[in-house]
Amino acid sequence: MKLKVCGMRDAENIKELIKLQPDFIGFIFYKKSTRNVSVFPKVTIPASIKKVGVFVNETLNYVTAVVGMHALNCVQLHGGESPEYCVSLREMMPSNIQIIKAFPVDAAFDFSQLKKYETPVDYFLFDTKGDKVGGNGVVFDWSLLKKNRSKKPFLLSGGLGEDSVSELQEFLKTSLSDNCIAWDVNSKFEIHPGLKDIDKIKEFKEKLV
Repeated sequence: MKLKVCGMRDAENIKELIKLQPDFIGFIFYKKSTRNVSVFPKVTIPASIKKVGVFVNETLNYVTAVVGMHALNCVQLHGGESPEYCVSLREMMPSNIQIIKAFPVDAAFDFSQLKKYETPVDYFLFDTKGDKVGGNGVVFDWSLLKKNRSKKPFLLSGGLGEDSVSELQEFLKTSLSDNCIAWDVNSKFEIHPGLKDIDKIKEFKEKLV
């Protein structure tokens, strides 16, 4: 299992995180977020760690410009981006740039909509539907994933923290985790928005990655 740590922006904090060798580091480019990156941190990130840019309903030109400016490896779309938007973005991006499409899940979520996204995106990300666009710190009912008929690899997000370890270990024993490739963590490991408790992430990683 891989690990994505999202909502990073402090250079020294990122340097400490790099020592843990997560698979993905997420940078949020969404002005309404308390973790928004206004000035990109001056840190050399090893090629083994993928840099993910998180965007919410941005223009295609803005996304492609930010990807090029910061040499991002992945684009995470965390808004209401349509399948057509994803197709257009895929056509504009170099083939080595991966696209992650996030979906807010609750009991009313229609998993059949995923089919139209399967071709243009590389991964799905299932997050908790809440008042905020991500970072709600709440776990959704993973049994809802029984409705997911897609074989597309996905990241599991939504309130994952130290208190989730035993439940995640049980989740891995079920068929629900068959296509899950990574944990996506954020708010539950924060000292304050944008600054992570590296020791807690280390403990989580040792138990689940």
